[in-house]
Amino acid sequence: MNASLSDANWFKSSYSSAEKDCVEVAFLRGGSVGVRDSKNAAGPALVFNSRGWDSFTARIASGELGPSQL
Repeated sequence: MNASLSDANWFKSSYSSAEKDCVEVAFLRGGSVGVRDSKNAAGPALVFNSRGWDSFTARIASGELGPSQL
C-alpha cells in the first residue's frame, strides 16, 4: 500500500503517558490508518487499509492479541 504520510496528523491515546512506550496513529486520506513508534517518529510506519485496521483493533479488544504478540 502506498500512502503519503507527509501531511499526517499523528496522535497518541489519551491513556498514554510521557514515560510509556507508545504508538501513534494517524487517519489518512482514502480511509487508511498509519501506525508508528512514538520514540522514532522519523522511522517506518505501518499502514492499514480500513478493513485491516478494523480487524487489528477488534483482535486487540477481544484479547486475541496480547503484548507478546504485537
